[in-house]
Amino acid sequence: MTESYGIHFMNEERREKMEKLARDILVLSRNMLMVNLRFLDEALAHFEYVCVDRATLQTDGHYLLYSSSYVLQSYKQERSVPVRDYLHIVMHCIYRHMFMNPNIDHEVWDLACDIAVENIITGLDIPAAEAARVQKQTKILDDLKRKMKIITAEKIYRYYLNERIPRDEIATLREHFYADDHVMWYMTKKEIEKEYGILSEFDRQDLPELWRNISEHIQQDLETFSKIQGDRAGDLVQNLQAVNRERYDYGSFLRKFAVRGEVMRISLDEFDYIYYTYGLQHYRKMPLIEPLEYRDAKRIREFVIAIDTSGSVAGGLVQAFVQKTYNILKSTESFFSRINLHIIQCDAEIQNDVRITNQEEFDAYLRSMKLYGFGGTDFRPVFRFVDSLVQNHEFTNLKGLVYFTDGYGTFPERKPGYEAAFVFIDDEYNNPEVPPWAIKLVLQRDEAEEFFMIPN
Repeated sequence: MTESYGIHFMNEERREKMEKLARDILVLSRNMLMVNLRFLDEALAHFEYVCVDRATLQTDGHYLLYSSSYVLQSYKQERSVPVRDYLHIVMHCIYRHMFMNPNIDHEVWDLACDIAVENIITGLDIPAAEAARVQKQTKILDDLKRKMKIITAEKIYRYYLNERIPRDEIATLREHFYADDHVMWYMTKKEIEKEYGILSEFDRQDLPELWRNISEHIQQDLETFSKIQGDRAGDLVQNLQAVNRERYDYGSFLRKFAVRGEVMRISLDEFDYIYYTYGLQHYRKMPLIEPLEYRDAKRIREFVIAIDTSGSVAGGLVQAFVQKTYNILKSTESFFSRINLHIIQCDAEIQNDVRITNQEEFDAYLRSMKLYGFGGTDFRPVFRFVDSLVQNHEFTNLKGLVYFTDGYGTFPERKPGYEAAFVFIDDEYNNPEVPPWAIKLVLQRDEAEEFFMIPN
């Protein structure tokens, strides 16, 4: 009995020493990164360390779970690995990779996130974070860089999904970029507490906003006070600009863009109090009720949807855009029973124009919709064409035109006699310039696909 207790005590003492030593390695790794990357100090110091036997390294954005044996073995084999792994985890949090769409493909997303952060870490060129696995990553990253201007997790994810990479190849690729387990990303707070015995009052719902604030502080610091460090952090800054840019809701945008057209109505809920009191004064118990004359209701009388057919926007996305735009306009207290909608396709010249006057015509158009053109980009022909329709009284009260494009073209020099909005599909996180009179909305392709492809 005494011998058994002694063995248990020795094992417990050894476990505590290993846990402390592993934690010291993580703290040392964090401190080394702080010395090299001062602009990351808030992010690096955020975590609450928890030692668990079943973990390698993993985080949910608050806890950093580690296996003491894993950390010690990594440090023994290559001293820079814990440093790189720690930075790898921090990068996941800065870019909020764990707060994803619940319907995402987990295997592909895990790979895409690991590739994105390893590419950023390599670009920072920190001697303390150099590791042998970088050599295996180089060819894969070079290949991706030939295919995309800016490497982000979202772009890599979409690329591998479109390429339909086999699952065994996905697993092989991830071995070259692996630093942490992502299982906590997909667990609820209760599941984490049950699995790891972690009891905390910390509200996980606050984590996305917390890391967004940290991320924005880092971006501001890099773009201003830490310019020298930022010069060697090109990929880091570009990814921050991408993840922290403002997201737009096309539905909300279009509803605000919807122009008010006067619809004359008598208001049955309101009346003129002057006539009411006048009647009571002069005719005793006979008030005079005079309804207020009119009120406005939001209506779209006439509209134009223009489609730029010069670029690489897929036909399915164009069709979904037209469908979604029509449905939103129709729902904004709606079109009149009969409408006057023109759907115009144009590259450097007008390729197709279809007039829609009712739901049946629109449904028939969508069923047989075909794209024409694929030449250069010039926005002016559409405006000249629409101006001619107005002059020929094809439109009597045209108030709005939405132009769907993924390219850069030549704009009219003068403001048209109606409102015009441009919806850009831009995968490089650019901010296209438009004339002062034009309204602009910039969407990434994945945002557009997610919104336009979702049924109403």
